[in-house]
Amino acid sequence: MSQRVSNVLRDRSSILGLNSSSGLSNSLPLDHSILPQPNRFFDDLEGQNDTHMDTLHVKLRQLKDLTVGIRNEVRSSTAQFGQMNDAFSETSGILAGSFRRMNNMSQRQGCHWVGYIIFMTIVFWFFVLVWWLRS
Repeated sequence: MSQRVSNVLRDRSSILGLNSSSGLSNSLPLDHSILPQPNRFFDDLEGQNDTHMDTLHVKLRQLKDLTVGIRNEVRSSTAQFGQMNDAFSETSGILAGSFRRMNNMSQRQGCHWVGYIIFMTIVFWFFVLVWWLRS
């Protein structure tokens, strides 16, 4: 019985009430009591279509919200990177001025400040090594 129903439901011309122009007839007799009513069938399809459309509208809204969020994030990141660039430019200017003044001071005093910096670096790493070995 279920095979008969599925065969009949698969034949669209019988569901829509159209006659076959090819002259071929179904080997199964049509039982109109098991066929859905054409209006009910179309109403079911239209209801499924509406459900799918609503689902697509929800997904479309979520996608639009996501793209708007990405756009806002990109704009705020761009502004933040611009501020960071300005801050780094200012800092590099300050550091360049400090090193220039330090070089001028060392040249006027005539001392070998590079030697002092290397000595202090070696002493620092010696203390770090001793602290690490004692831990």
